[in-house]
Amino acid sequence: MTPLTAMLLNSALVVIATMTCLWLFSLARRDASIVDPFWGTGFIVVTGFTLTWTPVAQVVERSWLLAALTTVWGLRLSLYLLWRNCGHGEDRRYRAMREHHGPRFWWVSLLTVFLLQGAILWIVSMPIQVAMAATTSPPLGWLDLAGVALWGVGLLFEAVGDFQMARFQADPQNAGQVMDRGLWRLTRHPNYFGDFCVWWGLYLIASSGGATWTIFSPLLMSFLLLKVSGVTLLEKTITSRRPEYAAYQMRTSSFFPWPPNSCCGDRPPRPE
Repeated sequence: MTPLTAMLLNSALVVIATMTCLWLFSLARRDASIVDPFWGTGFIVVTGFTLTWTPVAQVVERSWLLAALTTVWGLRLSLYLLWRNCGHGEDRRYRAMREHHGPRFWWVSLLTVFLLQGAILWIVSMPIQVAMAATTSPPLGWLDLAGVALWGVGLLFEAVGDFQMARFQADPQNAGQVMDRGLWRLTRHPNYFGDFCVWWGLYLIASSGGATWTIFSPLLMSFLLLKVSGVTLLEKTITSRRPEYAAYQMRTSSFFPWPPNSCCGDRPPRPE
């Protein structure tokens, strides 16, 4: 077994153990939605494990750069979700699952919520793990700079988008209305677009350190954001709850930022 294989297998065990402990905590609280704030922290756990596993002589500037960027992104996301969800009880998605599965929910949640998210977390973090565990690594270069810039754009979209939405929702006069201001005027999902940029930015840095073959990781994240748990899932029922959202969809790009249509008529569609 190669050192890289051993490290990846052990990081997988760390993720499984961590998510199982989190699942047990969720059973005690009867709240499966605690998995959401942990998402960002999970990447910090994997990054920290990889740093401690890697021999000191192999920990280079790129490793510290990846660790720092991942930690900043993960902490911001986890703290924001903790603040947003505090006092609101279990998220409606998990409540619906709990009602649907009844007595079986305890083990269904382990497999389809906690361990599934752990598996995705482990795969998505693969570029970081591989680059940090590389036995040789070239000096930082232009590709690393491009990665940091793209990561910065992503963090900006996530943080500003979340702040704008939180401020909008805090105003009672906006109850039931659709947020279409600030970054939300350019894209219906600035936070998802930001996540997209963050992970492609981290991949660029990792590929500069020899992890080019892990491109399946940002591709998986992009697919999830666009077609599974991101845009598609969120918008599946939103028009039934907010009828005016249909008009917002017509004039606003679903993902990539783009100036909104001034009308919903014959103008060509924006790139999605």
